[in-house]
Amino acid sequence: MSTLAERADARAPRRLAFRLGHMSDRAIAWLFITPSVLLLLAINIFPLLWTVQLSFTNYRANRPNAPLRYVGLDNYRDILSDPDVWHAMQATAHFVLWSIVLEMLIGFGLALLINRRFRGHSFWTTMILLPMMLSPAVVGNFWTFLLQPQIGLFNSVVAFFTGADPSSFQMIGDVALAPWAIIMVDVWMWTPFMVLIILAALGSVPAAELEAAQIDRLSLWRQFRYVIFPHARFIIILGVILRTIDAFKVTDLVYQLTRGGPGGTTEVIGVMMFRKAFEAFSVGWTSGVAVITLFTAISFTAIFLYLLNTHKRKKAYE
Repeated sequence: MSTLAERADARAPRRLAFRLGHMSDRAIAWLFITPSVLLLLAINIFPLLWTVQLSFTNYRANRPNAPLRYVGLDNYRDILSDPDVWHAMQATAHFVLWSIVLEMLIGFGLALLINRRFRGHSFWTTMILLPMMLSPAVVGNFWTFLLQPQIGLFNSVVAFFTGADPSSFQMIGDVALAPWAIIMVDVWMWTPFMVLIILAALGSVPAAELEAAQIDRLSLWRQFRYVIFPHARFIIILGVILRTIDAFKVTDLVYQLTRGGPGGTTEVIGVMMFRKAFEAFSVGWTSGVAVITLFTAISFTAIFLYLLNTHKRKKAYE
């Protein structure tokens, strides 16, 4: 004979099934997604709200027991009147613009190459996508070694093709070349992401139209403009938005490469926030910069989506 505990255990699944059977689909859905929503609130929303709160205070990480004083909008006034902040914003805008443009152009070419079957297709596809799988800190250290003027491979390759002295230029030590060095490394690392996005976009294009464009020998630009983009614009725009937001907050890659130098030419907004928060311990001031950066990214995304939806409505009326 079964014990009382065994009979209770046998009835438990039936009770649960009975209760779920009398719940609506909406209630069951909320039952399963509630833990994920709570986790999202805990790891994303709470830190965001805490950052906003700290931006109105004089909190310093090296004096955690000091009385917390609310300073109102003083941090925001200091930030918006600080020339170093505007310089960092300018460096960030230069980095974001050229990184996204080059990643789109190179990614489009590589995606068209990968989209065609050839010998060694799987091997070369893996090699192209490999940089995206690495940590930015690892990539920064790796390229710091490659860009050394005396022993780095990059200068030797340039010298081989141009005949220049390998030690005659420093990619990460020259004021004019350093901003382009961090762009080059970011393009090397994140172009594979754009390759995947454009491959997904190519997958949404009718094969007959793409083949017809290739048979008619349309240029790559015309294929993109008249065949690929009309069918896949939402996928492509989504990829551009995601990469723009990610590039806007870049910190570890630039810090490993140049530490924001030389002369602050590569001190993007992420590196500035790192210095202020973890070297100067001005957490309240840094929180204000983080809030401004967040709303800048949100505003950019909103404008982009608005223009995209406006274009979509115009096409629908035509």
